[in-house]
Amino acid sequence: MTTTTESPAAARGRRGRTYSRWTSLVVLCTGALMTILDGNIVTVAMPAVQRDLGFTGPGLAWVVNAYLIPFGGLLLLAGRLGDLVGRKRMFTAGLALFTAASVLCGVATGREVLVAARAVQGVGGAMTMAVVLGMVVALFPEPRERARAIAVFSAVGAAGGALGTFLGGALTEALSWHWIFLINLPIGAAAWAAAVRVLAPDEGADAGRGVDFPGAALVTGALMLTVYTITGAGRLGAVTTVLLALAALALFAAFAVRQARAARPLLRLRLLRSRLLTGANAVQVLMVATMYGFQFIGALYLQRVLGYGELATGAAFLPAPVLIGVLMLGLSARTIGRFGAYRVLLAGLVLIVAGMALLSRAPVDGGYLADVLPPMLLLAVGFAAAMPALTGLAMSGAREEDAGLASGLFNTTQVVGGSLGLAALSALAAARTDGLLGRGADAAAATAEGYQLAFRVAAAIATAALALAAAALREGAGRAR
Repeated sequence: MTTTTESPAAARGRRGRTYSRWTSLVVLCTGALMTILDGNIVTVAMPAVQRDLGFTGPGLAWVVNAYLIPFGGLLLLAGRLGDLVGRKRMFTAGLALFTAASVLCGVATGREVLVAARAVQGVGGAMTMAVVLGMVVALFPEPRERARAIAVFSAVGAAGGALGTFLGGALTEALSWHWIFLINLPIGAAAWAAAVRVLAPDEGADAGRGVDFPGAALVTGALMLTVYTITGAGRLGAVTTVLLALAALALFAAFAVRQARAARPLLRLRLLRSRLLTGANAVQVLMVATMYGFQFIGALYLQRVLGYGELATGAAFLPAPVLIGVLMLGLSARTIGRFGAYRVLLAGLVLIVAGMALLSRAPVDGGYLADVLPPMLLLAVGFAAAMPALTGLAMSGAREEDAGLASGLFNTTQVVGGSLGLAALSALAAARTDGLLGRGADAAAATAEGYQLAFRVAAAIATAALALAAAALREGAGRAR
């Protein structure tokens, strides 16, 4: 028997490569965190923005929608372009654009400037987020290290979503709403400089082969129209909403026909034949709809029923991201490695169902420690288990050359799921409350019952996600370990 001993130079080189990969992950997570924070940080500051700039009620919604529509609409295209021209180029360009647009938002003194800058932010956010998962997969090809890296990325995403609520309230109360955007300048500049220096260059899998521009126009238009229809459903009216939904479906159908015939399609339809990829994305739509609904409806319950202020509401949500971060970073990869992504995903979804069921009992005279914190912790543990497992399953269903597209698709379904959850659950809660008020019910009791209905429906959606995952993702039981 012969043995080989690694030379000191080789060992130093191996350690250097490992350090570079994990440093690259930190840079990617920083860029992603900035865009994820921005999705939530604005919501708490909306009343201050309205007072300062004189937005009407319907006009104020465009501070959010102007970001979500290009963000959700361009993720798929940006992911594919990242595969073509290089993911590092797409990521760094997105960071630069997002940071510059954030400064414009922060110095805006008029409604039109703020809305336009938010739209540019959405474009930059899509360029940044669309390729991140693909870059993580490329950096960590070994399954166990990939599971750890995805757990870190998922923890950053989950914590960023919840921390946005807290930071929005804190910055608005301590300084002004302008600082929820200006804070992105030092973070974005540092992340861009680090990305240029640390991330390895890549030429793209199909550099120079061209882009299917007709297909890109069809799918981008379809996704933007979908997000617009979802976010505006409460204001557009039933007939207009149905017509817009049908138009979006027609664009998706035209896109599918185009991709089947194009010589160089934007989306290779074989990608959708992966049961893992399509199943994981479908499960994510339902799971994210549940969790976004919890964040939005839960914040309203604290403010409008329990009487919490903006900063207190943000502080009340802090245990969730802290617990999610600890569990994802400390246990997620090891748990997936031991039990498999499929089993961990199912266990996480069971906890999410239980948490939403408990929240559906939230009474008008409830208390934070008795009625909000316990189900919140169940949701946090469930999400900490489910999200990294689901991400690993989705990305394991794509080839390396399609990693950017798969990343963009996964982020797209996250936006669509979140928008659907917010629109549907808030509309149900409002309709229930208005109906009770019309029958002479007490305002606080009617509001609480509206939120209880929303939580019950969210529990049903989470149950559907559990059933779909059990049926569609069983083949992934031995993957993403």
